[in-house]
Amino acid sequence: MEFCLRAACLALTVCALAAPSAAAEPQRLNLLSWGDYFDPKALEEFTAETGVVVAYDVYASPQALEAKLRAKNDYDVAVAPGPSLQALIAGGALRKLDRAKLAHAQDVAPEMAARLAVFDPGNQYGVAYLWFTNGLAFDVDKARAAGGPAAFDPASWDLAFRPERLSAFADCGVAIPDSPSELFPVALRYLRLNPASRNEAELRRAGDFLSAMRRAIRKFSDSDDVGALASGEICLAVGSSLASLQARARAREAENGVEIGYAIPKEGALISIDALAVPLSAPHPEAAFAFINFMLRPEIAARNTNATNLANSVPASRPWIAKDIAGNKAIYPDPDLMARLFCTPNPDAATQKLIAREWVRVKTGKYP
Repeated sequence: MEFCLRAACLALTVCALAAPSAAAEPQRLNLLSWGDYFDPKALEEFTAETGVVVAYDVYASPQALEAKLRAKNDYDVAVAPGPSLQALIAGGALRKLDRAKLAHAQDVAPEMAARLAVFDPGNQYGVAYLWFTNGLAFDVDKARAAGGPAAFDPASWDLAFRPERLSAFADCGVAIPDSPSELFPVALRYLRLNPASRNEAELRRAGDFLSAMRRAIRKFSDSDDVGALASGEICLAVGSSLASLQARARAREAENGVEIGYAIPKEGALISIDALAVPLSAPHPEAAFAFINFMLRPEIAARNTNATNLANSVPASRPWIAKDIAGNKAIYPDPDLMARLFCTPNPDAATQKLIAREWVRVKTGKYP
């Protein structure tokens, strides 16, 4: 019965989208997303099924996404990381979702919906879609040789946060992202404090803690260190699961003998979730809801996972996911590690200012 109702709902949506005569121009859906985020054939299938042509525009950073949507461009669907989703909601740039038109939204894993609720309480504006984790990426051979059996434990933040451990990797190269929003929450968690703390004393303590890393760090990077890991320039990095997989693929293509590993520390780590959202100024909201519902179909979500190496939020998609992806714990962590993943909401302005000052001290050894 449920299947029949869903099928009927989709059929009505398709009919509504296809209502114009054959002589009319095909309807257009303006999509704003990261590059290479959707399986091209899935986009083609959506067009074949609905008659809606997808115009795919890309952004390179969350800041660029937010700027485009605040400028009220004619985008119908946007892929928004959690922190951007929160900022766009606060700025009144998004439309509330019509859940009656999103039958497949109920297939999203409750735990993923709960994590997205950190940024969007009640998931009123976004639907959790693809996600990845942040942990430790490393050149397997160099890191083991540098640290030795006792020092090399990628399953713990000890490797990065204990100076006596981290210093062993200084010669072969350590990189961390130039991003306090990625480092402060995990440092607070490691210190057994609230990773979303707004307490000044606790944030200064995290700043002291992170400052101890500075002497061993070769570079503070503006992006994930895919190239540096793949080429052997560095041996250890705090980074994302996606970047580590990209570095591994690049190293294998180069046939340079570099093997890249990735681990989610047992103390807990950040999970980054992208949401599918509809801008307030969307010119084609019906097409937008149809697109989101289509992408939430289990078999379609699986195809996007297979195309990107990003996990998706639809558990029913697992039968269609390639075995080497579904079984890769860097992409789909086991339940114990999943329970240790967390999100933190955007801090208020005063806290952001404090963290920014502390981050300057982490990088330079002195306050601005």
